[in-house]
Amino acid sequence: MSGDTALVLGGGGLTGIGWECGVLYGLARAGVDLTTADLVVGTSAGSVVGAQLTSGLLTAQELYERQLGDPTGEATAKLGAGLLARYAVAMARSRTATAYRQRVGAMALAADTGAGGEAERRKVLAARLVSHEWPERRLVVTAVDALTGELKAFDRGSGDGLVDAVSASCAVPGVWPPVTVGGRRFIDGGIRSATNADLAAGYARVVILAPISLGSGLVPSPSAQAERLREAGARVVLITPSTAARKAFGRNVLDPTRREPAARAGLAQAEEHVEETAAVWSAGAA
Repeated sequence: MSGDTALVLGGGGLTGIGWECGVLYGLARAGVDLTTADLVVGTSAGSVVGAQLTSGLLTAQELYERQLGDPTGEATAKLGAGLLARYAVAMARSRTATAYRQRVGAMALAADTGAGGEAERRKVLAARLVSHEWPERRLVVTAVDALTGELKAFDRGSGDGLVDAVSASCAVPGVWPPVTVGGRRFIDGGIRSATNADLAAGYARVVILAPISLGSGLVPSPSAQAERLREAGARVVLITPSTAARKAFGRNVLDPTRREPAARAGLAQAEEHVEETAAVWSAGAA
């Protein structure tokens, strides 16, 4: 094993950020502190939470309370039915996962996402983070190369800035512009997988928070990735949104007014997972 504990934080928009923060605080309040993870893998929304969590500047409670603030002035975007249909068409026309990601990347590069471009989007993400420096604790932030369709796992050793990495991971194709890092253009890591939990391979104990619980065709589901980790010998807990949480998310995961309800739903749901998470997280701990 290359490590002991890993926390995987999946994508899922602003509601995903809120829900993950609620779950993390609820578990911490019950004595299960996932902020001690040796590895944190963050995809899209999870990259924001992961960067905040590993900064060492916020407790789980403070991270949760940040989700309860007034969203006035925050831009509302939308991952609409038309855009989702375009993803589906790209899926249907692709024979491999890489080909699918290349098609979505091409769509993202050609999309008109409005005024401001990369620079304005980067400012939004920079303001959302409490630190712009890579943490001492190992944090991996995922994105996809818009041209090649290949996964990019940014970390402290990659030589790229944390804000750039998080911006790339959050670049939802067709909603936000691809992000340029090191001369390459990148899109949301969730195009490869909602969680990219396979990056936790080799860790003995893994907890996965997945605001998006489904996969589709060439995109593996969180449950499939969790099962592969188990088959490799890891003890794994996968937490996905409850019915109440999904209702709290509403119809638009990019609506900032839904972040607080999602956070409260995550806090409430955490109670259901304390026992199983504690059993895995404390296993083998001396």
